[in-house]
Amino acid sequence: MFDIKAIRENPKAFDDAWARRGVEPQTARILERDQLIRKAKGMVQEAEAARNAASKQIGLAMREGRKDDAEKLKAEVAGAKNVIAALGTQLEGEQRELHDMLSGLPNLPADDVPHGAGEEDNVELAKWGEPRSFDFTPKAHDDLGEALGQMDFETAAKMSGSRFVVLRGQLARLDRALAAMMLDMQTGEGFEETAPPLLVWPKAMEGTGQLPKFAEDSYSTAEHFLIPTAEVSLTNTVRESILPVDALPKRMTAHTPCFRSEAGSAGRDTKGMIRQHQFNKVELVSICAPEQSDDEHKNMLRCAEAVLQRLELPYRVMELCTGDLGFGARKTYDLEVWLPSQDTYREISSISNCGDFQARRMAARYKAGEKDNRFVHTLNGSGLAVGRTLVAVLENYQREDGRIDVPKALVPYMGGAEIIG
Repeated sequence: MFDIKAIRENPKAFDDAWARRGVEPQTARILERDQLIRKAKGMVQEAEAARNAASKQIGLAMREGRKDDAEKLKAEVAGAKNVIAALGTQLEGEQRELHDMLSGLPNLPADDVPHGAGEEDNVELAKWGEPRSFDFTPKAHDDLGEALGQMDFETAAKMSGSRFVVLRGQLARLDRALAAMMLDMQTGEGFEETAPPLLVWPKAMEGTGQLPKFAEDSYSTAEHFLIPTAEVSLTNTVRESILPVDALPKRMTAHTPCFRSEAGSAGRDTKGMIRQHQFNKVELVSICAPEQSDDEHKNMLRCAEAVLQRLELPYRVMELCTGDLGFGARKTYDLEVWLPSQDTYREISSISNCGDFQARRMAARYKAGEKDNRFVHTLNGSGLAVGRTLVAVLENYQREDGRIDVPKALVPYMGGAEIIG
């Protein structure tokens, strides 16, 4: 959400910022609706003042025996009440229209975000590790997993349809081991381990920007939504709160299942575990003061990178351009891990700074002074996506005979096993 007062004061700045994201100018229609709301509020105030003045005169007329005047005044009060009710209905509709306009608009990009139309314009900031040279043709993760008899898409499809998987034996243990190692690393960096709800109210989804924009990408029950990421639950722990400044930054991590319909990605990555309807992820969320925001962003990037480095998986760091930013992000770093079977890097984590965009939607503030409550900044990122990390381990650590070497860092989490298969 956005500060309507700020839009009134500098509409060009907002239109210019949205233009960098490829969004048409919006402030003219926003301010037109805002003007209608302000006019309706003024008319309500006038009608209320007339009602109150007439109400005071009724008692005086009755005491002085002016019954005819009292009846006229009562009629005026009744008329004013009808006007107030009608204006209230109009005002409610105008406010709802303005809310829908503002809630459907993406965050403004940070000034230093590179300009671009899409993924091809993202900027590579760094690379870590050298992709392994194989003396055989590396297999894809799903071929490896199925050959091991421990990755079963067919059985999952019988009960759930496509884009689900059953993991068994050592691969199920590997999935758990990866999550446990990630949680140990992130809690060691000061992120509080949290076990949040997987079902949330629509207002929680709206608070972090999943609604109304991405309703079709989400799964819902009669009253709740299944979280597409623990970002929703973790960030909403501070909704409608005023935090003490000395409690910031507030850092949280959680390992949860995530649920996405992937409505907007039809035909993409339908084979294997890259893009599933249900997947596990270790999420990082930080709630901080605005002046801490940039440092927190870099710290979260470092924490996510540390997992890949401990697993000795080659990756690169990308800064997303304006045309590829997520809806709620003002600045985003992507981590892309090397997948030998595809001979390319694939996204394994997005770490985003949302500024006060989500905080305004959630009414999440902090006490900057005795009478100075300000909106917090919120940041989120994967630390990491567990399924995609499993994919990367299988492909980068595969042997020619189909067995998988266990990364040294995971051996203690795998009960001492050094080979899968």
